[in-house]
Amino acid sequence: MAIHLQKKADQFDHLVKKHPCLGGEAHSKYGRVHLPVSPACNIQCRFCKRTFNKWEKRPGVAASLLTPEKALEIVDRALELCPEITVVGIAGPGDTLATPHALEAFRQVHAKYPDLIKCLSTNGLLLAEKAEEIAQAGVKTLTVTVNAVDAEIQAQICSHIYYEGDHLTGLAAAARLIENQLAGIRKISELGVVVKINTVLIPGINDHHTGEIAKTTKEAGADMINIIPLIPQHELADKCPPDCRELNLARAAAEEYLTVFRHCKQCRADACGIPGKGIELAELLYDQPLETFSHG
Repeated sequence: MAIHLQKKADQFDHLVKKHPCLGGEAHSKYGRVHLPVSPACNIQCRFCKRTFNKWEKRPGVAASLLTPEKALEIVDRALELCPEITVVGIAGPGDTLATPHALEAFRQVHAKYPDLIKCLSTNGLLLAEKAEEIAQAGVKTLTVTVNAVDAEIQAQICSHIYYEGDHLTGLAAAARLIENQLAGIRKISELGVVVKINTVLIPGINDHHTGEIAKTTKEAGADMINIIPLIPQHELADKCPPDCRELNLARAAAEEYLTVFRHCKQCRADACGIPGKGIELAELLYDQPLETFSHG
């Protein structure tokens, strides 16, 4: 166990230097390309509104949906536009494990570009059962969005989930999601994958809960946490985003247990470029006409 932890710690230290969403120095030095291949989601967060457009700068948005084969072409083009790219990420616009397209895209990218860091973002509902497949696809870093580890709080954030053919709501949905997230973090961490937690900070709901989230997910195997402000929309459109003081307090509480990443830009699902330089290459990357595919 000690040897496993040391190997994972060494890998984390190495990846922080090259991954712009893990390390502050890398954030303004290296680039990433996000591949929007995941069309559907198996949960509904009350703040989440997925859509296709070219102007909104937030998660859950992409200009189009790609097949895994087209995604590989996009990686080729992205590397020509930005040779500083070290990370290929898949973060939507739906959940990456709700459909098979993200892992298929990673398998194709990994076969051609084994040295690029593959990074997956997920809500974690299916993480435990997909963990081995994720690692086999070449994924080295993984982000799990964990907004609460208390079902009473989670039920205020996630309205329902679809799991094993069942539609769950309320406390039942919240408890199942939390249980699956923690089990998934444990399993993927044991496979040597570096795990970052994303927590959306929602004043009046989970703003006093970030320390417990960090403590619980660290015990499960997480390596880092990223606390990001709510973007008011969908069912939480009337909520105010946290101010700087609230963000700093939440980050300080989490930092007692996990390293806190403080440079997040809350990127689109088709972002491209070096995030710390404030230049997005997505418009150039997608300047050729692309079909919007329906994966079913």
